[in-house]
Amino acid sequence: MKPLAKFTFGVGDRFAHQASAQLDAFRKARSLGWNILPVWNKSNREHLTVGSQPQSVLVAAQAAIEAAQWQHGFYIDADHIGIATVEPFLSCSDFFTLDVADYIGKPAADSAIDRFVSTHQSLIGRIDLSGLSSPIDIDEALLRSTAEKYLAAAIRAGETYRHIQSAKGAEPFVTEVSMDETDAPQTPPELLIILAALASVGVPAQTIAPKFTGRFNKGVDYVGDVQQFEREFRDDIAVIDYAVKTFGLPLELKLSVHSGSDKFSIYPAIRAAIRDTGAGLHIKTAGTTWLEEVIGLAETGGDGLMIAKDIYAAAYDKCDALCAPYASVIDIDPKRLPLPSDVAEWSSQQFVDALRHDPTCPSFNPDLRQLIHVGYKVAAQMGSRYTDGLIACKTAISRNVTENLFDRHMKPLFG
Repeated sequence: MKPLAKFTFGVGDRFAHQASAQLDAFRKARSLGWNILPVWNKSNREHLTVGSQPQSVLVAAQAAIEAAQWQHGFYIDADHIGIATVEPFLSCSDFFTLDVADYIGKPAADSAIDRFVSTHQSLIGRIDLSGLSSPIDIDEALLRSTAEKYLAAAIRAGETYRHIQSAKGAEPFVTEVSMDETDAPQTPPELLIILAALASVGVPAQTIAPKFTGRFNKGVDYVGDVQQFEREFRDDIAVIDYAVKTFGLPLELKLSVHSGSDKFSIYPAIRAAIRDTGAGLHIKTAGTTWLEEVIGLAETGGDGLMIAKDIYAAAYDKCDALCAPYASVIDIDPKRLPLPSDVAEWSSQQFVDALRHDPTCPSFNPDLRQLIHVGYKVAAQMGSRYTDGLIACKTAISRNVTENLFDRHMKPLFG
């Protein structure tokens, strides 16, 4: 294993221009005593959409690290990969998010389930843990039904982990397991059984992403019961602490919050929980940087504003196709999307006010923001027109990227 820092932020840089601006946020945080390390992540789907290669993430990060003389560490995450997609990431990544969503709900072989249930009879009964909102009660029926739902996913995670381990040899890496893409949040008993399953198949998970109650839509705030989220978050911390001691999982195992950017309403709950318990945190904020690029383009005016407007117009026309791959993590009402002909007449300030995530601004439009969030394919299809715009508008974009990460994300969690 590669040692994993207590607090890490997943940051995305879809067009490989913002690593330095992102790192500036981490530098500002460190100057205030908040020791947060960057994890640059980019999924296989994003690489295919943009036309980039996994190596480009490492190259951009290393350039930023060298320019800033940053000496505190960083990670490169092969985000949401499986055996079929991991190969191009092996040489340039040291953090692997194992995506086993396709195996959740698909039962493992009966013999594997029987063996798991037989081996983990000690889980049956009542477990009363400090920090839990209520005791964990597990009977054999729950143990078996949870194994039927999640054991195949754990087995697949084990196969993927060993494939990576074989390819990396002695080179250490961080392992995250994503369990958030399922139909319902995991209860504390289910999470405990999942962690037992991961340990049983030899996956030394250092961070795990469970599913929480509520909507974690791309680029906008959390939708749901904040108090219920806080109970679930604290319960999961308590379960992880118990699982580490019971199953021999890594001491640094911590929660990962996927689609964690812009979830302003739950940041106070997360902040209180990690302070009260001493737990670590990994939070993924990848897509928010791309939105800050568009904001910086619009803010600059001229050609930058025209690029931003053209991105919106094309995204509006291709709305259904762009939204389809993200249907489970966006909620867009087409009736609330302004017509491209109206947007074409907007000033820089009008465009920025509609896109920037400021819930206090009456012009903020979360539907427009979500559409542009999933519309980065449009920018990729612009080719050099878009990337030349990033260079021309670098000053405004860099300021927005840094301020967004530091002021809207790090400060509420660690300030």
